[in-house]
Amino acid sequence: MKSFRRGWTLHAAGRCMLMLGVVMSMFSSAAFAAAPQMKYQGPGFYRLMLGKFEVTALLDGTHPFPIDTVVEDVSKDEIARDLARDFLSGPVQGSINAFLVNTGAKLILIDTGAGVLYGDCCGKLLANLRAAGYRPEQIDEVLLTHLHKDHVGGIVANGAPAFPNAIVRASRSEADYWLDPANRSKAPDFLGTFFDAARASIAPYAAAGRFKPFDGDVQLDAGIRALALPGHTPGHTGYLVESGGQHLLVWGDIVHVAAIQLQNPTASVEYDTDAGAAQRSRRSALELAADRRYLIGAAHIAFPGLGHIRKNGATYDWVPVNYEAAPGP
Repeated sequence: MKSFRRGWTLHAAGRCMLMLGVVMSMFSSAAFAAAPQMKYQGPGFYRLMLGKFEVTALLDGTHPFPIDTVVEDVSKDEIARDLARDFLSGPVQGSINAFLVNTGAKLILIDTGAGVLYGDCCGKLLANLRAAGYRPEQIDEVLLTHLHKDHVGGIVANGAPAFPNAIVRASRSEADYWLDPANRSKAPDFLGTFFDAARASIAPYAAAGRFKPFDGDVQLDAGIRALALPGHTPGHTGYLVESGGQHLLVWGDIVHVAAIQLQNPTASVEYDTDAGAAQRSRRSALELAADRRYLIGAAHIAFPGLGHIRKNGATYDWVPVNYEAAPGP
């Protein structure tokens, strides 16, 4: 009898432990399922090697791009069709990308994002620069593709230079246009604040003798050459970076909405100063990139904005870089 009771007791205890384990498992699962959603991304930087140069893409933020009102000479049906092809619908979130080139001798930043000029969506470039392991005071040069808000706004912070040791460079024709108050009255009204932002952003560097425009296609640094691509703005410029036989073309605003403009390279945006010239520069840059298999750094293609252009009959495809993990610090 004692043996029976002892066996029954052990059996009952085992069942209790099993039930307790099931209950604890259910409780544990419920607790994990109730964890709050994070709703934020990791730091916005991505790097790769170009020959001996290190290139780091930096995200300033994303913002809803009002395609229906900004893209010109394209029907709403065509816009909807092209967006649907890429599994998108308007308004599309547009990336604002910049590119940091470490040549081993210099740190050169190409474009700077919008800073505070686009509101809370953006202005994250400095934080992402730090997350990528660099400090603003380490930047030797800032090369601007053009002086629109979302490219020049990030060179200042609270009215002071965000990159206190940097020389800032842009094409002279670009500077002459946006920094001349007389041109403001001749431009469309919606561009008025663009003139104001350009002057305010450049002013502290000009006052310190650190704003140095250049003329046309010119070698700016070892491995970096300016390439005139006018139309979007009068002095819109790309930068061709070369190391070890590898090339990166940072092309600024050649493309705003890849889903539309790679299918229809004649599609313009209302921000283009000269739509015809912008179309010619777009076609030239696309042909150059496809023919020579250049890596592209695109300001407004989804972050990191690094990829290649493949010709597909009369249209083009965007082929993003293959993601590659890097060893930790």
